Amino acid sequence: MKPLMLHGHERAITQIKYNREGDLLFSSAKDHCPNVWYSLNGERLGNFIGHIGAVWCLDINWESTKFMSGAADNTLKLWDCSNGVEIGNINTKSTVRTCVFSYSGNLAAYSTDTQRKQICEINIIDCRISDSFGSEPILCIPVPESKVTALFWGPLDEMVVTGHENGKITQWDMRTGKQLNQIDAHSGSINDMQPSKEGMMFITASSDHTSKLFDTEQLLNLKTYVTERPVNSASISPILDHVVLGGGQEASVVTTTSTRVGKFDARFYHMVFEEEFGRVKGHFGPINSLAFHPDGRSYASGGEDGYVRVHYFDPSYFEFTFDC
Repeated sequence: MKPLMLHGHERAITQIKYNREGDLLFSSAKDHCPNVWYSLNGERLGNFIGHIGAVWCLDINWESTKFMSGAADNTLKLWDCSNGVEIGNINTKSTVRTCVFSYSGNLAAYSTDTQRKQICEINIIDCRISDSFGSEPILCIPVPESKVTALFWGPLDEMVVTGHENGKITQWDMRTGKQLNQIDAHSGSINDMQPSKEGMMFITASSDHTSKLFDTEQLLNLKTYVTERPVNSASISPILDHVVLGGGQEASVVTTTSTRVGKFDARFYHMVFEEEFGRVKGHFGPINSLAFHPDGRSYASGGEDGYVRVHYFDPSYFEFTFDC
């Protein structure tokens, strides 16, 4: 399984994401320019120039016509995917940490950090309004307890689910802005949350060395995957009962250890049996973001080393059966 090595960033990767068809792969990093690649051959299609701070989050809408990115320069930008031109900009009071289009693409949610005297906020904007990126959001939810570190939309765009720095997971009603449910999911910060293909389950990645599978509707903890390192990202296969976890030691202590000791592998677990059955090496630093291709035949990882690696699975991966 020889990977495609995509090197278009000068600093650590923060997030990677496929579009719905899977022909394009988008990446953001602590440098200022998100990139877009052809996922088939790793050719860079272009980049989005305009941010002046580390880009922490990105998302692409259903039709792959609009691209959104949030950064440490206190802006959320909207781009035209066809030509990379900026078509919208929102100035925020603090760093934009997460941003996600709703399933329909009509709405978008983004959250800002708790910084200085500013508290964390979840904001909802209506993308159908031409000047939505210049006006006030249609809904603003203050989150004073613990900042939002991960966010995704629930089924039918009726709620958003957020993961927090204190390990809690919260559901928010999009009609009223009220909290629907909250649970203590992890003992450490939640670094990533990704829904399944159908949206009925989601997986979390936490600094407490675990990744957990939850039911989206009731927030029931279905499965737990235990590692001996912080988990920065996790993703669910769209075709098999597999999940992939990525992480590693903190970036601040990476230089004092070898790649083997740092444990920078992508680790594959059986979704049901919670047992590890494979590892993929390659990155020279912690893995910060993971994503399965929508067809389930490959996956991509982005690391602290600034590389995006696209792995196409060998036929033996699909022939593998788990002995229960």
